[in-house]
Amino acid sequence: MSTPRLLLASSSTYRHELLARLRLPFDWASPNIDESALPGETPCQQAGRLARLKAEALAGQHPARLIIGSDQVTALGNQVFGKPMDFEQAREQLRAASGHTVHFLTGLALLNTASGQLQQDVVSFQVHFRSLTDASICRYLESEQPYDCAGSFRAEGLGISLFRAMEGTDFTSLIGLPLVRLVDMLHHEGISLP
Repeated sequence: MSTPRLLLASSSTYRHELLARLRLPFDWASPNIDESALPGETPCQQAGRLARLKAEALAGQHPARLIIGSDQVTALGNQVFGKPMDFEQAREQLRAASGHTVHFLTGLALLNTASGQLQQDVVSFQVHFRSLTDASICRYLESEQPYDCAGSFRAEGLGISLFRAMEGTDFTSLIGLPLVRLVDMLHHEGISLP
């Protein structure tokens, strides 16, 4: 029996680039789901639920596939940061993060549509921000324009200069797709890497 082909349930260029690092053939499609938080849902629960929903949303259209769903929730205490989409929102997010620790919770789901088996996890990563001045925030935003990134920075770019420390087991989870955990899941499905 052949291994099902991978399908990334995402339109994110960041997740696409990360998955390409594994050098496995894959397709991608955008799932159409409501990403709103549910009442009383924690950021961790939200990340896990949305990752699973993304994988399940494409299951009916793609039999005999390994569908990868992933979603990230960014939180500072009880405040959830979405994608800022513009300068003002990004500046407010970075002002709030200045001198604090922001938690990135990345949900991951791998659904085998042939067997119905679902593997799921949430990978946590913490970023400790430096104390940022308004001038440094503005210089950063004008330089990198990370308006499509939750938390208002690109850790794989100049955003790294905003941090004093990072904690976590998988840096790729910060970017949006935890490859270390995904490789474990793929091994469970019989896909050996490298």
